[in-house]
Amino acid sequence: METSEKLEKYFSEEHTFKKGITVLRKLILSTDLEETFKWSVPTYTIKNKNVLSLGKFKNHYGIWFFNGVFLKDPNKVLRNAQEGKTKAMRQWKLTVGDKINTQMVLDYCMEAIENEKKGLKISVVKKKASPLKIPSLLSKVLKENSNLNKAFRKLSPYKQKEYTEYIMLAKQEKTKKARLEKIIPLIEKGIGINDKYRNC
Repeated sequence: METSEKLEKYFSEEHTFKKGITVLRKLILSTDLEETFKWSVPTYTIKNKNVLSLGKFKNHYGIWFFNGVFLKDPNKVLRNAQEGKTKAMRQWKLTVGDKINTQMVLDYCMEAIENEKKGLKISVVKKKASPLKIPSLLSKVLKENSNLNKAFRKLSPYKQKEYTEYIMLAKQEKTKKARLEKIIPLIEKGIGINDKYRNC
């Protein structure tokens, strides 16, 4: 499916926040930003650099600013998507009954564009990854099942870590075993344990 078709589908499908998301799109398109489609959402760029994106979910919709940490945010509308994890991205959530202040939205978008032009970025210091500690229960199953072991090794490091922590955090042995049984089919399918929550 072409980018234009994906965008058309995203904005035309019936949704609780169809009207609100359309208003935001119109405002953003009045700026210099170019519209594209990344990560299953409309994303807006300048010189191929991500500036912001739009998103609609069950209970809210809004704008995600990729380098929102640099926005002045005089109206205190921005929040960190995941405290402790997200360094630069900030989101402006809207929900049922929220009135869109068009001038305010434009002001934030224009500031985000200017910040991108200035090249404002958070410098990321890469930490040396500590070796993964696989709990004995999981390790035993992986040794016994070569296909499962291959599937586990194909998972990204953070997904492997999520699985190991899921087993290790269980206090009782029977809970550990129950959790192990639950995750085996997910590992075989190459699915991370928290994948279903990542887009909410």
